Amino acid sequence: MNPEALSAALLAVVAPLAEARRPGAAEGLTPADLPLERPKNRDHGDWASNAALKLAKVVGANPREFAADIAAGLTEVDGVAGVEVAGPGFINIRLDAAAAGALAKTIVDAGAAFGSNESQRGNTINLEFVSANPTGPMHIGHTRWAALGDSMARLLLASGATLVREFYVNDAGAQMDRFGRSVLAAAKGEPTPEDGYPGSYIDDLAQRVLSAVPDLLSLAGDEQLAVARDRAYELQLGDLQASLEKFNVHFDVFFSERTLHAKGPNGEPSLVDEAVDRLREQGHVFDDDGAVWVRTTDFGDDKDRVIRRSNGEYTYFAADAAYYLNKGDRGFAHKIYLLGADHHGYVHRLKALAGAAGDDPDKDIEVLIGQLVSVNGARLSKRAGNIIELDDLRDWIGTDALRYSLARYPADSPLTLDPEILRKRTNDNPVFYVQYAHARTHNVGRNAATSGVDRSEFAPELLTHETESALLGALQEFPRIVGFAAEVREPHRVARYLEELAGLYHRWYDNCRVIPLGDEPVEPVHRTRLWLNDATGQVLRNGLDLLGVTAPERM
Repeated sequence: MNPEALSAALLAVVAPLAEARRPGAAEGLTPADLPLERPKNRDHGDWASNAALKLAKVVGANPREFAADIAAGLTEVDGVAGVEVAGPGFINIRLDAAAAGALAKTIVDAGAAFGSNESQRGNTINLEFVSANPTGPMHIGHTRWAALGDSMARLLLASGATLVREFYVNDAGAQMDRFGRSVLAAAKGEPTPEDGYPGSYIDDLAQRVLSAVPDLLSLAGDEQLAVARDRAYELQLGDLQASLEKFNVHFDVFFSERTLHAKGPNGEPSLVDEAVDRLREQGHVFDDDGAVWVRTTDFGDDKDRVIRRSNGEYTYFAADAAYYLNKGDRGFAHKIYLLGADHHGYVHRLKALAGAAGDDPDKDIEVLIGQLVSVNGARLSKRAGNIIELDDLRDWIGTDALRYSLARYPADSPLTLDPEILRKRTNDNPVFYVQYAHARTHNVGRNAATSGVDRSEFAPELLTHETESALLGALQEFPRIVGFAAEVREPHRVARYLEELAGLYHRWYDNCRVIPLGDEPVEPVHRTRLWLNDATGQVLRNGLDLLGVTAPERM
């Protein structure tokens, strides 16, 4: 019996009892109103409910007496072995072995779909993360958001959301001209401009640009700079995309900032031009001293923002506004921004922008700020000179260890990674511990096949050992963990769950044999345990996939 079936059974018991005590009290009551929890102490049962405490005042009953009535009804439910009332009215429920063990077959039959849920169904989300300037390699800060953002996307999709992963390419503005001048100077063999970008990667880009455009240095001055800038930009963006793909991070959309400033073919207003007019229509734009302002203080910002200066030039805020509005035009009711540690000032600004656009700042936009990450013993990039590159980290630590470790902690906590631990093949390394558990399930399966143990029988009532009860209890939790992690945007909850599940599996492995000893015959319990073994492997595999980490079959 899974938690959903038990919740439905609980509702079927509670509703008529509530209605009998106070007519109309059960109207609109759903299983979601009667949540089940796993008791911290498994001696208290498989599930616990506070339904009596929650509804006692509504129905005018003593909580403990109401709980006793509910408990009596639940004892008649198939699959429930016993019910106890504890404290002021908590209800502890124990399932019989067959009802609990049936989950193993459910998981194996569901395969990769187990853990998927509908908690985010109906949400249309634009998830923007990384959004590095295309003027240099990906660095360690981008690496954390790449891992967290992609894992967050996987969780939301597994929970039923309609979602697009988006990378905002900052390819407009002064930094692109500085980038172009830096590459052109390197192509000419000249020193890096005073405000230019340092690092040997600029020299590499310059040589690649010269290979692609052999006559670059014979072009006129302005054209020379434009070609050097644009071709180097294409190459550097391609490098960024390749780094992300190697890190197992995929983006659905790379959105160019240039498109926000581009006029139509016949001189039609740009998206930035239109943004000013659209915000003015909402009543939150005013003119002062020749400049155009947005009254963002109406929505909690610390000051009003200039969107167009008195000289007619747009501010960065104008591009932010046009981009936000464009996301809504593309059908995204909910926008999530994942920003770096130096972007705290953007939180109120973007929320105020949502309000000025006519959206609900508390509902339609989320701005998440990630804290800094450091790596013990990491060296600065030889190519970039002043950063730790994603590619270097991946080559040094490994994609799996790096992704798992970055997803294992809340985004708002500073993080220091220890490569010495992350490269170890021991239980001190969390990703190895989880991956080894998965590989062990496959090893058990291979040995079982050699010994003639298959899944031709399934007798869940035989899964009675205490380690089997604990393992099944944890497996039941997986869909709830996925849904909750998606809701609170915290992939680390999946990582910590997987570590707990791996520990329970290892203890089960030490106590319950899938393969008979010596000349003992293969019995139904061995075949049934193979189902449980394979179910655990499936959940470990599904959980690792949500974190963008591989699940090796051999280690």
